[in-house]
Order: sequence, then C-alpha cells, then structure tokens
Amino acid sequence: MRVLVIGSGGREHALCRALAADPQVSEVHCAPGNPGIGAVARLHAVDAMDPAAVTALARSVEAGLVVVGPEAPLVAGVADAVREAGIPCFGPSAAAARIEGSKAFAKDVMTAAGVPTARAFTCETREEAAAALDEFGPPYVVKDDALAAGKGVVVTTDRDAALAHAGACGRVVIEEYLDGPEVSLFALSDGEHVVPLVPAQDFKRAYDGDEGPNTGGMGAYTPLPWAPEGLTDQVMEQVVRPTIAELSRRGVPYTGVLYAGLALTRSGPKVIEFNARFGDPEVQVVLNRLATPLGALLLAAATGKLAGEPALTWHEGSAVTVVIAAEGYPAAPVKGAPITGLDAAEEVPEAYVLHAGTATAADGTLVSAGGRVLNVVASGPDLATARSRAYEAVSRIALPGSHHRQDIAEQALTFTLTP
Repeated sequence: MRVLVIGSGGREHALCRALAADPQVSEVHCAPGNPGIGAVARLHAVDAMDPAAVTALARSVEAGLVVVGPEAPLVAGVADAVREAGIPCFGPSAAAARIEGSKAFAKDVMTAAGVPTARAFTCETREEAAAALDEFGPPYVVKDDALAAGKGVVVTTDRDAALAHAGACGRVVIEEYLDGPEVSLFALSDGEHVVPLVPAQDFKRAYDGDEGPNTGGMGAYTPLPWAPEGLTDQVMEQVVRPTIAELSRRGVPYTGVLYAGLALTRSGPKVIEFNARFGDPEVQVVLNRLATPLGALLLAAATGKLAGEPALTWHEGSAVTVVIAAEGYPAAPVKGAPITGLDAAEEVPEAYVLHAGTATAADGTLVSAGGRVLNVVASGPDLATARSRAYEAVSRIALPGSHHRQDIAEQALTFTLTP
C-alpha cells in the first residue's frame, strides 16, 4: 500500500516514520514534508491547504490511503475532496473538524451529548466578555473561537490581560478554570467504532515550572504512572463515544482521530478541548510505543473497518520527547539558524530526532524554519531511563539561541494523584 501524508511538522515526521516501518506499506509520500521526513518518505511540493492539488497528488502517486496531519487542511476540506475522489482518507470532514475549528461548536456538541466539561459562555462583545470573566473569576480562561495552532488560549489571573485577549480575538469562549493534571487521549474512529490509544501528557507552557506563554507543546511522555486505574475506559464511556454518537446524530460522522484534552478534576475527567488530529508532541511518544502496524490501523479507520481489527499491542517501557524551540519562540521565532549534532544525538541508545520546523539552506546545511524546530524522542524500560536518554540526546544538538524545557516528565517520577 502507498500512503500519502499531508503536513510538514513533527507530527507528520512521526507518522511517516511509523508508516515506513510497517511491512504492509510499500511507499510513503509526504506533502510538503521537511528535510527529516525526506529520509523516510518521498516529498512533494504541493500546498497542503489546496484540496484539489492534494487530491491530484494522491491520484498521481496511486495512494491507497491519505493521512491528513494538521488541523487547517481538515477544516479547509482536504479530507472531503480526497474521499470524493474515491481514495480512503484518514481525517474528518470539514464539518466534523469543526470540533476543533470552533470552540463554540465543540461546547454545543458536548452539552448535547452530556460530556463533562467546563461551564462556558460564547462572547462577541467586550461587554459580554467582561460579564463572563466576572461570572467565573480568576484564573481566567479565554479561548479564540477559531484555529490558533494550539496558542489561542490565555489562562491568567490578570483580568485586564484576559479582557485584552478577548478583544483582540473577536468571538471567544470564556470558561471556568478546570483544576487538576492534564491528560491527552487519542481515539481512532471510523464513524461508528472507536479505539483508544494510550494516554499521554504534554507541557504547553514555554518554560520550566509551567511558566511563560502557551505554546504548541514543549514535550510529552507516556505512560502516566500516576493515572487512576480505568481512566481510559472512563474517558471512552463518558467523553469519546457520546461525542462520536452526537456528531453522527447530526449527520457528520467522524472519521479520523479525536483528541480529547482532559483535566482530571476532583469530580472526574472533564474536557478542556477537542482536536481533530493527533496532538503534537504527544503523538511522537504514543507512536514510539505502538507495536501494532500503523498503516493497516489507519486504513481500517478510513474505511469503516475498525471493528474487525485485533486489539492494539504496545511496547513495554516509557517514551519521552523534548522539543527544541527556536530563539524567540513562541512570540517571534528566529529562522535560518544552523543546526548541528543530530547524528551524535541519535547515537544515544533508543533515541532519535524528528524534524518539526527545519529547512535546507542554499548551501545544503540544515537550518531552523519554524518555532518548534526539533523533537528529540527516547524510550527506555522505565520513565527515568527514557527521560535521561532524551536529555542526553538534546545535549548533543546545537542550535544557536534555542531553548527547551528541562523538566519534561520530571514530576511524573514522584507524582501521586490526590483523590
């Protein structure tokens, strides 16, 4: 089977790497990809946001499966166009991808489905936003009601800052703050049947100790040694299956991965947000541990055949990923800085590097080309070993002005969830 992956970041590198390792996948293609992806897939200079161009490429490479990685092409209808051409596609329709594209739509779906989530108001004026902030009190949570690449959320105790963000974004969702550790759970759906992957945890703030602005994610790990027993089953029963059923009831069956971002509150798991694609950088560690071949699994979801798939199998141990970000990220990342040391990093046992925002300069050198530049992934028999290997690999990479968090998965080594 030939597979075409759409996207150019660390998530897509992780997907291409896993697909290339699947013996049932004969060729992996990626559009537009990046230099790291080019080592495991054939790259194509096609605009990921152009449904017609993506469909034409899928036809030309005779793809048996198209996997749409990022959220923006999904909201733009790329998956719809591919499916209309008769090509199996892993990724929800534009209508179903509104679960991420509109926070207000997601809240409406959750309310109708009885899914536990934060109380919220959708606000379109400064006056409405001010009233909502006063209703909930600090910490204030303000979400842009649109795609924002994981960075359209402000959580602050500063009411003026919260109100300023609401005014800058236009239509926003303001909701009560959910206290408790956060967990990401991916579930594959074929429109009717749903299969969960293992939970992971990511780190959104830019700096150690969860300080600084929100980012797309600075690192992740799995499994979660502190997670309560039965968490996945509970989330599937209370969150994922009701959401998929409600979308189907509305005539928008969901095909692809539903990403539930959760807060484990004292009253149980509650949804912070839904995403219509694999989370980045969580998928990097989840796929590291997945032993089931990825190609057949995604094809089954794309063709309505998940019910016939055997139970998923997983590698033992733990996986950790650390993001190396460009100078100035997330506000104004510096591009064009040289990157060295990748070969040395991959000499660390069970460690490898995924490219997230890289490019090849005119002289052939590898340079930064985005905010989150590299994902350094490592595994081990336990979390401490995986974490140690990841940071050893990070230490061998040079990117002038770059920064990374030093505390990814650190607390998980000793953390205990309080009942």
